[in-house]
Amino acid sequence: MCPSSLERIHIAPSRGTVWSASTHIVSAVIGSGVLALAWSMAQLGWVLGPLVLLGFSIVTYYTSTLLADCYRYPDPIDGTINRVYIDAVRAYLTPREVFLCGSAQYVNLWGTLVGYTITAAISMMAVQRSNCFHRNSHESKCESSGNLFMLMFGMVQVVLSQFPSLENITWLSAVAVATSFAYSFIGLGLSTGKLIFHRGFKGTILGASGPSTTAKTWNVFLALGNVAFAYTFADVLIEIQDTLKSPPPENRTMKKASFFGIGLTTIFYLSLGCVGYGAFGNEAPGNILTGFGFFEPFWLVDIANICIVVHLLGAYQVYAQPIFARFEKEISGRWPEAKFLHKTYSVRVPFAAAEPLSFTLSKLILRTGLILFTTLVAMLVPFFNAVLGLLGAIGFWPLTVYFPVNMHMAQKNIKRGEPKWMLLQGLSFFCLLISIGASIGSIADIIGSLKLATPFKMNY
Repeated sequence: MCPSSLERIHIAPSRGTVWSASTHIVSAVIGSGVLALAWSMAQLGWVLGPLVLLGFSIVTYYTSTLLADCYRYPDPIDGTINRVYIDAVRAYLTPREVFLCGSAQYVNLWGTLVGYTITAAISMMAVQRSNCFHRNSHESKCESSGNLFMLMFGMVQVVLSQFPSLENITWLSAVAVATSFAYSFIGLGLSTGKLIFHRGFKGTILGASGPSTTAKTWNVFLALGNVAFAYTFADVLIEIQDTLKSPPPENRTMKKASFFGIGLTTIFYLSLGCVGYGAFGNEAPGNILTGFGFFEPFWLVDIANICIVVHLLGAYQVYAQPIFARFEKEISGRWPEAKFLHKTYSVRVPFAAAEPLSFTLSKLILRTGLILFTTLVAMLVPFFNAVLGLLGAIGFWPLTVYFPVNMHMAQKNIKRGEPKWMLLQGLSFFCLLISIGASIGSIADIIGSLKLATPFKMNY
């Protein structure tokens, strides 16, 4: 998922069209999750794999249409506008559900920061190893450690976090969107070339067998979490809808945009997942650009991985800014008269902003502390697929299914026991089971990997 489009969403409010919204959806969905699609297909096989991708796309599209109707309250056409996701939940549901929504959002936001730190470090390591393989040979023992790269990534984020808002680094968000498409298409192109070279599709009907039935089951659940992560965009849907002009009604335009955006994304995901699986078969790497299924052209692999790092530099801040804002609001409310916390300092940053960079000690300490803690956690659990799967499991059911379904039932006054109530609750319960299974698979993979790993040693 690429959240860097959030910054661009607010540049021209209330002028958006179905095409601009479709573009925002594609930009928001396509991101680092695509790197795990070939591996996910390998765990699911040629039958279940495409069906899972299609199934997630159908569920995501349907619930996005329900969520689009919740942009206004109580009437989806003439009601009061809810400009962010949690405002819609607050309008339609109970305070308890508002708390649960906020908890799910912030846990997912912070977890994504951990995942992005791991992904960026793995990509930087891949560049180092790729050049080593090219200089020596593909059989050489080119080891690399990711801890230094994680610390470097974290230090850059500390600097970027001191800007007042994303508006001060618009250029970074624009570059992030472009690079997310660049590495996605490079991965597709390299997989296509490998497939043509083999003159046929690899893989099996049921996918990789695994060392045991239990391991196979966990991998299937983990693959479901990875696919869920790749499709998630519900937490930005309301913000995208807030950019649309009216008339026509925003919900009608948003539904069309969701159809086009998710449809295009699904075609791309099926292409990359199926071509990647066909190229590598059951041995598909967990990360298609860092698992060294491709050694040459080494410079193109390097460009793809550099694009990943650049993309994540901007995407990280979009996820981090809401967390910063929440904590800083709490601090301001608790100690409004504390000059030590609220005194403003200014520093001019060359080439970064027209105005001096202003910050407070509370902002400097809080943001730096959160980023360092996030980096520490990433160093403890540097497992790409497991972390993505867990993030997908955490965010999919509550944000994509549960809240849109419950808000729809409240809006339409659907009574308990009615046929539609039973169908919607059945959908929600089924998706809950998927999220639970994906969580179990991800946690089992993390526990298994921790048994073989040494804390603070990320070596490949």
